[in-house]
Amino acid sequence: MEQKFCQSCGMPLTDEVLGTNADGSKNEEYCIFCYKDDKFLQDCTMDEMIEHCAQFVGEVNKNLPQPITKEEYIGQMKMYFPHLKRWRKAMTITADVENPALAGVKELIAQMADTLPITYISSVDAEGFPCTKAMLSPRVREGIKVFYFTTNTFSLRVAHYKANPKASIYFCDAEGFKGMMLRGTMEVLTDAASKELIWRDGDEQYYPGGVTDPNYCVLKFTATDGRFYSDFYPRSFVIE
Repeated sequence: MEQKFCQSCGMPLTDEVLGTNADGSKNEEYCIFCYKDDKFLQDCTMDEMIEHCAQFVGEVNKNLPQPITKEEYIGQMKMYFPHLKRWRKAMTITADVENPALAGVKELIAQMADTLPITYISSVDAEGFPCTKAMLSPRVREGIKVFYFTTNTFSLRVAHYKANPKASIYFCDAEGFKGMMLRGTMEVLTDAASKELIWRDGDEQYYPGGVTDPNYCVLKFTATDGRFYSDFYPRSFVIE
């Protein structure tokens, strides 16, 4: 059976240490030391939780072939905790308020979208498998939430999105060793306004019929959350 871990402190979950919901039933995501009666027991930040957990490095070392220091344990938790549900939801990028934990992320996403020549987009096929394709970078974007791409109306990718709008896009800066993945939904747009919005001179070589070419359409990606990797440090975030 797959081992589960508390989505607040990261400790292994067993039936004996499961937290409780408001009705007294067991909660399958959090331990009793973090969650009781449908409430978190500590009002703290992720870094404060890491500092709290670091004091138990001695217990951790009992199960390790080679002991680690408190500083090494803190470093490992800083890599791991952003994956946990409690802290993944806490990291939010909004249009008006900047989360200090994600300072510079909006600017990094915008810079990568505007400067990198290739964006990787993913769809889900009829059998439920992810399919990824390299695309030219977005023609237009609205902040870091909405991105517009050009593609062929009769492509397999469009068929995927019409059947299942779930999608992701990925920006990769190989030289800077940075990656940015955004999850959300993809719409297929064929209205005149959307097609004119991203049409560029020279597109006639791909679409001889011009902006009204039936094989020319627009993909509109709307992000809900994402994950970035920079300086060997991954973080997850929500976009509102």
